[in-house]
Amino acid sequence: MCGIVGYLGKNEKKEILLDGLQELEYRGYDSAGIAVIEGEKLNQFKAIGKLENLREKTKNYHSEDFGISIGHTRWATHGKPTELNAHPHLGAYSYVVHNGIIENYQTLKEELQADGVNFLSQTDTETIVHLFEKEHKTATSVFEAFEKTIERLEGAYATLLITEADPDTIYFAKHGSPMLVGFNGDDVYFASSDTPIIGKATEVYYLEDGEYGYAKEGELKLFDANGEKSFTKQALTADKVLAQKDGYRFFMEKEIYEQSRVMGETMMGRVLDESIAFDELDETLFDGIKAIKICACGTSYHSALTSAYLFERIAKVRCDIEIASEFRYKEPLLTDDTLFITISQSGETADTLEALKMAKRAGLKSLSICNVDNSSIVRESDAAILTRAGIEKGVASTKAFATQSMVLWMLALYLGQQRNTVSKEVLKTEISAMLHTPKALIVTDELHEKLHRLSKRYLHGHGFFFIGRDIFFPLALEGALKLKEISYLHAEGYPAGEMKHGPIALADSELFTIALMPKTMHYDKIKSNVEELSARDATILAISPEPFDLADDFIQTKYSSHPMVEFFEMMVVTQLLALEISVRLGNDVDMPRNLAKSVTVE
Repeated sequence: MCGIVGYLGKNEKKEILLDGLQELEYRGYDSAGIAVIEGEKLNQFKAIGKLENLREKTKNYHSEDFGISIGHTRWATHGKPTELNAHPHLGAYSYVVHNGIIENYQTLKEELQADGVNFLSQTDTETIVHLFEKEHKTATSVFEAFEKTIERLEGAYATLLITEADPDTIYFAKHGSPMLVGFNGDDVYFASSDTPIIGKATEVYYLEDGEYGYAKEGELKLFDANGEKSFTKQALTADKVLAQKDGYRFFMEKEIYEQSRVMGETMMGRVLDESIAFDELDETLFDGIKAIKICACGTSYHSALTSAYLFERIAKVRCDIEIASEFRYKEPLLTDDTLFITISQSGETADTLEALKMAKRAGLKSLSICNVDNSSIVRESDAAILTRAGIEKGVASTKAFATQSMVLWMLALYLGQQRNTVSKEVLKTEISAMLHTPKALIVTDELHEKLHRLSKRYLHGHGFFFIGRDIFFPLALEGALKLKEISYLHAEGYPAGEMKHGPIALADSELFTIALMPKTMHYDKIKSNVEELSARDATILAISPEPFDLADDFIQTKYSSHPMVEFFEMMVVTQLLALEISVRLGNDVDMPRNLAKSVTVE
C-alpha cells in the first residue's frame, strides 16, 4: 500500500526522503513525490513509475539548511497513476500526504467546490489540504485549523501536512492507518513503518488511533480527544526485514490480517447507501451483452467460479468460467454478445493475457479485474476495475483472492441494477452484507490461537478433502490450494454432494475433511454429506456457526446472516489453517518451493 516519509531537521532532506521511500518499495506503488519547505521556500517534485524517475527529476536539487519535508509512494485507488494524482497534494500554500481512505471525501469535495475550490486530482486526499486552508481562514492558529480539519475526516488515515503559514512545523494525525515518529537528537522523522528510519532515528513512538499533533525542531506535541498527552519513546529495531513485516512472522500472515482493512478500500466509493457504483466503467460496456465469460488461473480462477453463482443468481446473465491455460487451445466459440472478463493479481499472467488477446481478436468487449494498474492485462482491456489490495508479497495469494471476490460480488449487483433483475429490497440486503464483510475478516487472537493448537493434528495422514456447496465449493478449492501450496500436503476441493460419487472410497481415520458448513446455505444437505464421511471414520474439522456433534475439531464462526459474509469469514479460517500447518512443518511460508508469484510463462 501507499508509503509515507517525513523529516524535520538540518540534514539533506531530498536523500532522506528518497532513501526512505525506497525502503517502502515492498509495499507497492505506481508514483511518488516529495515536498520540502526551507525558510519560506517550498519545492515539490512528482513522478510516475519507479523511484528512479523521481531521483532523475531531483538530481539537481539539494536542501541543506533547516527545513521540513514530506514524501509519499502511491498505490492507485482513486484515479489513475498520474503526476496530478500523485502525492503530495497542493492547496494554495500547503502540502499533504495521506495513506488510507477518506470515506466522506465526496461530501467534503462538493462542499469545497461550492466554495470555489478547484480540484486538480481525482483523489480523496486532496480534500484534506483544501479543507485545512478553508479552516485556516477563520482559525486563530494553524494548529486549530489542523484540528478542525481532522475532526471532519471520516475513515482511515495517516497524514502529514506542511504549510507556508508555519514553515518550521510538520502537522500529523493517525486514525486506522499506521504511522510512527522517530527521534535522533533534534531531528524528527515520520514514516508508515520502521524501515525508512532504521539507521537514522535511534528511538521511536508508534502513534495510536486518534492521536495527532505537531513537530518543531527538537519538540513534538501529542494530543488525543482528551487534550495534550505525554508519550514514551522506545528503542528502534535494527532489523529491516522484520520491520517490513510489521512484527508478523511472514508476509502471508501479515496479508491475512490486512484483509479486513483492504476490503474497506476495495468497497470505498463503490458501495453506496442504496446502489453500487463503478466510476471507472462506462455504462455502455454492457450494452448488447447476453453472456459473460471469465478467464483466469489458480486463485483467480476460484474467485471467478464463485462469481458465476452470483452473476446468474443476481444479474440473471449466463456466466461461463474458463481456465486460461486450457481456453487458449480449445478453439472456443466466441460471440460479440459476450463480455470477456479476465482476472489476475499481477496483470502479467501469461496464459490469461493470451486468452484476452484471443477474445479481442474475435471482437469481444473486455474487462479486467486486477490489482496492478498499467499492467499488461489492464492496458490490453477495454475497461478495468482495480481491486486495491496493495502489493502481495506472499506467493500464496490471500488478500488478492478476497478483494477479487468482493469486486465480482459488487459487479454482479451493478449489472443487476442495470438489467433491473435485483429489487431495491434485495440490493439493500446485499449492501448491508457487504458493509459487514470487513468485520468478518478480522482475525482475533482467540481464533488464531485455536488454529495454532489444532494444527498439530493435521501433519500426517494421506490427504485432505475441503468440501462445500454452492459458493462454498470454490472456497473449498481455494482452501485446498492454499494448503498444498505452502504445506506440500495433498489436498483437494470437492463439491460436498460429489463425495459419494467416488472420493468417499478414500475415507478413513487418516483422511482429513475440512467441512465448510454455512448456516445460510444448504446446511442440512452438507451436514448429511459430512455425516457420511464421519461414518467411514474420516477425521472431521467442521467450520460453521452451528455446533456439529460428529466433528473431531470445530471452529465456530460468528456470522450467519448472509452467505457471502460466511464465505469471507470461513476463507480466513482456511488461510490461517494452511499457514499454521505449514509453520509446524518448518516450511518457508512466503516462498514455497517450485512456485513464483507471477506466472509470466506458459
